[in-house]
Amino acid sequence: MKRYLILILTITFFTSCEDVVDVELPDNVSRLIVNGVIRVDENEEHLPIEIMFSESSAFFEENTVATIQSAIIYYGTPREDTPEILEGGGVSNLAEVEPGSGKWVPDPSFDSDQRIRVSNINEGDVFKLIITTDIEQYLATTTYVKSVPIDSLEQGDETLFSEDETEVIVTFTDRDTTNDFYVLDLDFGEFLVTEDEFYQGQTFVFSYFYDNELELNTSSEVTISLLGADEQFYNYMNQIIVQSGGDQGPFQTPAATVRGNIINITGMDNDEMANNLEKIDNFALGYFAIVEEYKDSIIITDNEKNR
Repeated sequence: MKRYLILILTITFFTSCEDVVDVELPDNVSRLIVNGVIRVDENEEHLPIEIMFSESSAFFEENTVATIQSAIIYYGTPREDTPEILEGGGVSNLAEVEPGSGKWVPDPSFDSDQRIRVSNINEGDVFKLIITTDIEQYLATTTYVKSVPIDSLEQGDETLFSEDETEVIVTFTDRDTTNDFYVLDLDFGEFLVTEDEFYQGQTFVFSYFYDNELELNTSSEVTISLLGADEQFYNYMNQIIVQSGGDQGPFQTPAATVRGNIINITGMDNDEMANNLEKIDNFALGYFAIVEEYKDSIIITDNEKNR
C-alpha cells in the first residue's frame, strides 16, 4: 500500500509541474538566400554556374523557393584607371531550370551560348551578379581567385578527444608570391578556413579529426576540396563556421545573421553607390563567389589505432 501511495504522489508531483511556457520568438524578416559559390575546375571547358535562390522562413519552418524575375552575370577585367569598367568579358543570362526549382543556370534557350568558358577568365577578373525580384534588386560583386593542388591525403593514427576519431592528414603547398586565403570543404558539411600568414610559399601540413558521429568505417570515402578565397570570402566563411558550430553547410540560415556580399540596390542609379543607406538592413543572405577548386579523396582503412 505504501508503494502505491508513493507512486501516486510522484505522478501527482510531476503532473503539477507541467506548466505551458510561451516562448516569444523574435519577429522574422524574410530574406533572399543566395547559394552562389561557383567552384571552377580549369580542366573543364565551362564554369559550372548553378545558383540556388531561396527565401528564409519563420522559426521551425523550412525555407521556401524564392521567386526571381531575372539573374544576370557580368564579368571581365577591371580597367586600371576606372576599375568599375570591365573589359574583355561578357554577359551570362541565367534561367531557372524548372519553374519552382530555385536552381538557375546559363539560359540554354538564349540566341547565343550563355555559358562562360574557363579559357576566357583570369585570376583577378571581376564578376557581378544582378538579381531582380518582383520588388527588389540585388548586386553581388566578387573576384576570381585561384587555389593550389592538394599534395596528399593520408589517414593518421592519432586522436584528439576520444578514441573513436579518425585522423586525416592534409598537405598542400602555398604560393610564395601572394597573400593567400583558403576554404577547405572537408566533406560531411565540415568546413575550415586558413590563411598563409605563417606558411607563405611553404608546404603546409595539418590534421583534421572526424568524430564517431559521422560513422566513418572501413571503405568510407572522404572527399576534401581546397578552394581559393579572397579576404572577404574568408571572413564570411569564418563567421559562418563560428555561428553554426561547424556542423552545417555554409548556406543554411545561421544562428545569427551573417552578412555576405549581396547588397540591395533597389532604386540606385549606379553600382558605385554600394552603401545604400535606405536599404542598409534589407540585404540578402548567402554569398556569390567564383573560386578555383582542387579536390582529392581518400578511402578510410581499418587502423588498429583505436579498435
